[in-house]
Order: sequence, then structure tokens, then C-alpha cells
Amino acid sequence: MPRTADGGTIGAMSETARPDFHRTVPPGDTETRAVCRKCGYVHYDNPKIVVGSVVRAEGGILLCRRAIAPRRGYWTIPAGYLELNETPQDGARREALEEACAAVEVRDLLAVYSVARLSQVQLIWRATLKGPIAAGDESLEVHLFDWETIPWDELAFPSVHWALRHDREAASGAPVPFTNPPGETGDTLPDGTRMQG
Repeated sequence: MPRTADGGTIGAMSETARPDFHRTVPPGDTETRAVCRKCGYVHYDNPKIVVGSVVRAEGGILLCRRAIAPRRGYWTIPAGYLELNETPQDGARREALEEACAAVEVRDLLAVYSVARLSQVQLIWRATLKGPIAAGDESLEVHLFDWETIPWDELAFPSVHWALRHDREAASGAPVPFTNPPGETGDTLPDGTRMQG
């Protein structure tokens, strides 16, 4: 049974101790939020932060074939949700380790992308591979691709396309960080496929 912060069980909480949330605009705010009728506590439901990296080694770019939903079987850069009490750079390092068993040196911030339909802010770094790679639990396989062999039609998300192209521009001297390409919201893949969720 789930436990409360003081060690009691949630199921054992009295009815008076249980929160009673309703949707309303709290005093001094402009947005509708979940507010407890009993104590006035405001629950802020904020965007999720995704961290990841475009990892390069010997001219190749590290991609991971996803073993999990969404977009299982499609290729992506190592990326995922930032954990509590973790810096974005540490999160990018952790994601590379989890997905590709890869130790990486995180360098400069490549891009800050916004995917409003998912309430996501994505922080993508440039990184250098420091050792061998192998598929982690969330990957079916991992591979270092030359630019010419990247499986563009099998990339999982619009932001993966953006990050790879932006990394190539940065390698040619373009200033970083980048943002969403003009008119792009992360809703559609380059082939016109609409993203779900």
C-alpha cells in the first residue's frame, strides 16, 4: 500500500486528510489549476524537460533503435526525461549511458526545442563518445552512422531530424543554440506523418 511522507499508509488516511482538488483559477493567477478545496494547495502541472545529445565519434553519429513505445523500432538520439535533482548535462550523460551503454563528454548546448502538444522543452547537447557502445535496456540496437547512411525515413521524432541537421550546421561553424526550425512545432515528420499524443 502506498505510504505518506510520515510513514502512514494512504489507504489509512481519514476522509478529512484526503485532498479534494477541483479546477479553478487561484487568487493572483491567470491559469486554471488543480486547487485543494480544503487547504488551498495549488498543484502546478508544468512542462516536462527532455535532455539528450547528438553524440559523435570518428565521423559517425550515435543512434539508438527504440525498444520502447512510443515509436518502438525507430531510430533516435539518446534522450529522455530529466530526473529530479539532476543537471541537464548530467541527464544527457545518463541517457547516453542508459540507452547506448555509452560514456560521453557533453560539450555545448546544441538546441532548445519546444513541443507544445506534449508540453515538452527539449535541451539537446553536442557530445563526444569516450568508449564502446552497446544496446541498453531501452534500445534494440545502437549504431554509429555516417551522414550518408542515416536512416532518415526511420527516425522516431521530428526533433531528431532537427538535432541531426542542426549538429551538422554547428560543425560547419553556425552559432548555437538552435531552436525549432521556422514553422515547425514537432507535430509532423518530414514525410507528412502526423505525430500522435
